[in-house]
Amino acid sequence: MQDAAQRLKNLAEKLVGAELPVRLRAWDGSEAGPPDAPVLVVRHRRALRRLLWKPGELGLARAWVAGDLDVEGDLYELLDALSDLIWERPEDERRSLAEALKDPAVRSAVAELVKLAGPFPPPAPPAEEMRRTGRLHRHTKGSDKKAISHHYDVGNDFYSLVLGPSMVYSCAYWESPDATLEDAQRDKLELVSRKLGLKPGTRLLDVGCGWGSMAVHAAREHGATVVGVTLSQEQAAYARKRVADEGLTDRVEIRVQDYRDVRDGPYDAISSVGMAEHVGAERYLEYAQDLYALLKPGGRLLNHQIARRPQLDESEYHVDEFIDAYVFPDGELAPVGSTTGLLERAGFEVRDVEAIREHYALTLRRWVRNLEARRPEAQRLVSPGRARIWRLYMAACALSFERNRIGVNQILAVKTPDNGTSGMPLRARTWN
Repeated sequence: MQDAAQRLKNLAEKLVGAELPVRLRAWDGSEAGPPDAPVLVVRHRRALRRLLWKPGELGLARAWVAGDLDVEGDLYELLDALSDLIWERPEDERRSLAEALKDPAVRSAVAELVKLAGPFPPPAPPAEEMRRTGRLHRHTKGSDKKAISHHYDVGNDFYSLVLGPSMVYSCAYWESPDATLEDAQRDKLELVSRKLGLKPGTRLLDVGCGWGSMAVHAAREHGATVVGVTLSQEQAAYARKRVADEGLTDRVEIRVQDYRDVRDGPYDAISSVGMAEHVGAERYLEYAQDLYALLKPGGRLLNHQIARRPQLDESEYHVDEFIDAYVFPDGELAPVGSTTGLLERAGFEVRDVEAIREHYALTLRRWVRNLEARRPEAQRLVSPGRARIWRLYMAACALSFERNRIGVNQILAVKTPDNGTSGMPLRARTWN
C-alpha cells in the first residue's frame, strides 16, 4: 500500500493531466514529488473532502483558510510553480470536470480519492467566508455596504500592521524599488494631487476615502477643501480622528455615505482611488454618470483602478471564487478599454491613462513582508484564517501583476465644457 503523499500525487496528476511541479507532504508525514521543489503540506485529509464537494478554486480556498493546506518555505515560489499548471495553462490543454470524468482513469482516480478523503459529510465552510443570500453581484446600496463591511470592518489595527503608517490601501508609486513604502505612498498621493491640479480653495470629493490619507494630503499639502465618503464605519472613525489630529477639521469632512447619495456638488475635482473595482459592470455607467454630474465644467476625475486582460468572449468572464468569497465580495474587474469607453459615454474626455502595474507588485510584496514579520500579532487581531486569506491573496496578486494577468491604471478625465476648453496644459505629463 502506497503512503498518502504518493497516492495523492498520482491521483492529482491523473486529474489535472500533468506532472505536479511541487512536492507534497501528507498528514501521515509521507512526502512525494521533486525533492528540491516547494512543499505543499496537506495537514489533514479533511482538505480532500473540501475539494470533492467544491472542486476547483473554492475548495482549495476553504482548505487553505481552515489550515488544512499549508506551504513550507517561500509562498511566492510555490504559487509561481503552480501558476503554469493552474492559471496560465493553454486553453486547449484544459478540460472541464464533466469532460475529465469521461476518462475511465479519471473516474477511477476520483473513486480512490473518495476512499482516501475519509468519512463524510463535508466540513462546514470557514467562518471567514462571505455568506450569500439572493442573487450575486447585485450592487445595490445595501449589498455594497455589506460587501464593504466584510472586507474593511475587520479592525484598523490589523490594517495598520499590513499597510504601515501611511494607511493607504492602493498601489504606491515607486521612484525606486529600494524606496520605503511610506515614501512611495506619499508620492502616489502627490501624483494624484498634481494630476487633479489641486490648489488652495479646490473643492475635492474623495470617493472611497479609506482611512483619510488622500483627504489629509490634499488639504494639508495643497490647501484643498475635501469631502471624503466611505461605507465603512471603522474607516470613517479612524479618518475623522486623523483629520482632527492634523488640525484640518475646517477643511476636511468625512462621511459614511454612498457616492450615489452625494448631492452637494459641484466639485472642482474627484479622486476615486481603488474604489471603482467595487462598482460592478452593471452599475459602471451609472457610476461614471454620477461622478460626471458632481463635477463643475472643466472639473477633473482621477480614476485609479485595477484592470484585467480582455477575453475573446467577454461573456465567459467570471469573478475569482477565492477573492469573491473571502476578500472582495462582489468585486469585478474590467479591461481598461471598457472603463475608458464607459467614462466617455458618460460625457468625460479621457486625457491620460498611466499604466502602473509593476508598482502594484512592489506594493503588495511590501504588504506581505509586513504581515509575515508580525504574523502571530495579525492572527490575534483578526483570526488565523483571515490572516491566511490576506497572506495568500496579496502574494498571488503580486505575481499576477508581475505576469501581466492583471494591471492597474490611473485614468485622468475632464468634464470638458461645450467650448472645448479643457483647462489641461499642452504638455500634460508635467507631473512626472
